[in-house]
Amino acid sequence: MSKIDNAIIMAAGFGTRMRPLTYETPKPLIPVHGQPMIESVIAGLHQNNIEDITVVVGYLGEQFNYLPTKYPGIKLISNPYYDRYNNISSLYVARNELKNTVILDGDQLIMNPQILRREFKNSGYAGTKINGWSDEWIMHIDEQNKIVSCDRDGNDHGWRLYSLSKWTAEDSKKLKVYLTQDFENNERHDIYWDDIAMFEHFDDFSLEMMPINADDIVEIDSIDQLKKVNSLK
Repeated sequence: MSKIDNAIIMAAGFGTRMRPLTYETPKPLIPVHGQPMIESVIAGLHQNNIEDITVVVGYLGEQFNYLPTKYPGIKLISNPYYDRYNNISSLYVARNELKNTVILDGDQLIMNPQILRREFKNSGYAGTKINGWSDEWIMHIDEQNKIVSCDRDGNDHGWRLYSLSKWTAEDSKKLKVYLTQDFENNERHDIYWDDIAMFEHFDDFSLEMMPINADDIVEIDSIDQLKKVNSLK
């Protein structure tokens, strides 16, 4: 059994699907029920005694500067590549923070902090079972919840992958090596960081699907979704 040491929160992107709101505010700082989305993530981590938190910023990054003062234990890392490359660049700049680590996005709501509990067995991704078509990444698993394949273009059966993953120190070492190799040497700037373990070097990892409920995490990808969530009491 492993135990989470720290968290890395991705918060560098443009949030293009939330324009025009994100013209002046980075998506993780858009408020839901009066609280910036990223603070929901931070609150969930704190409820599980995860205080060592790295936030990777880029677009309008200076707006995150209040976080280390409000939440001691948070440090910011600036991603100078955010406007040119995919999010592999965000984990690349934070690669030295990889330990027994939970990695998640800052533009979501953690509704059930229990999914961020520190104790875990194997590296892997949170997922929910789907009953109809989804264009998200869809994982397929065996009887032991080991991920055997993933569809990046969606499917109508399997387990939807969420941007919440936990990594053992052993797998973090491999992830760090491949991040450096793929970003620096092969100039693989166009891929997501998740591509490294899920596709590019899949056979070198043994990943587990960690089942969660569909309402444990809320991902907001449009202004209509934001309005709907904000209208709920």
